Amino acid sequence: MKLRGKVRKIIQEKLSEGKVLHFSLFDPDKVDLESIYSIALKLVESGTNGFLIGGTLGVSKEKLDSIIEILEDFEVPKIIFPSNVNLITEKADAILFMSLLNSDDIYYITGAQLIAAPIIKKLKLESLPTGYIIVGHGGTAAHVGKARVIPYDNIELIVAYSIMAELFGMDFVYLEAGSGAPEPIKPSVISITKKYLENSKIIVGGGIRSEEIAKELALAGADIIVTGNIIEQNLEKALKIVKEISNIRR
Repeated sequence: MKLRGKVRKIIQEKLSEGKVLHFSLFDPDKVDLESIYSIALKLVESGTNGFLIGGTLGVSKEKLDSIIEILEDFEVPKIIFPSNVNLITEKADAILFMSLLNSDDIYYITGAQLIAAPIIKKLKLESLPTGYIIVGHGGTAAHVGKARVIPYDNIELIVAYSIMAELFGMDFVYLEAGSGAPEPIKPSVISITKKYLENSKIIVGGGIRSEEIAKELALAGADIIVTGNIIEQNLEKALKIVKEISNIRR
C-alpha cells in the first residue's frame, strides 16, 4: 500500500511527459505463485508501469491478496481489475472502478458498483473511474458480463460509447478485445476515438501479441497498453512488448 492515494497522480505525470504506459495483467486463477515474483521482476526491469490483478472466473480474495503481497516490493502501482465485488481488497494501491457500458445487464453497469462503492470508501481505496467497453472477440468477460459486443469495425459505435464514458466523467476508457482474442482492436479505431476525447485516457487490451502491434496502438493514441495472456504464454515476447512501449514518446 506504499502508493495508496498516489496512483492517479503517477499515471497523469507519466502521460504528461509524453510517455505511453504499459500495465501487466495477472489473472490470479492462472498464475503460479512460486514464479510470479521472478516474472514481475523481469517485467519491471523491462519498464512495465503497473500491475493489474484480476480475472473473470475462479478468483478468490485469498489468492488476490497473496499475489498483491508478493508484488509489494515493486515500486509500481498494484491495481485491482475487478470482475465482481468479490475482488476488492485493502492490500491494493487502487481499483479500476469500472462500468461495463455495453452490457445488457444493469448489474454490470451500476449494480455491482452500487454494492462496491461503500466498501471501497470504507477501505479508503483509491478509485480510477473507468468506462469498460468490450469490442470484437470479447472472450469470457463478454459472456459473463452479458455484453452486447461491438464489432471490430464499428468505429461509430465505439466512439459513441467512449464519448459517453467521458461525458459521465470517467477518467479512463478501456477498450477490451477480450482475453485471448484472435486479434487486437485496430489502431485506426484508436486514432479516431482519440480525436473525440478531450480528457479521458484510452486503455487498450486483448489480443496484443507483438511489439509491432503494441507500437502501432501506442502511436495511434492508446495511453495505456495492457498485456496478460502473452505473459503466461511467452514471457520473452511479452518483455519485448514492454520494452518497445517504454521507449515510445509522443
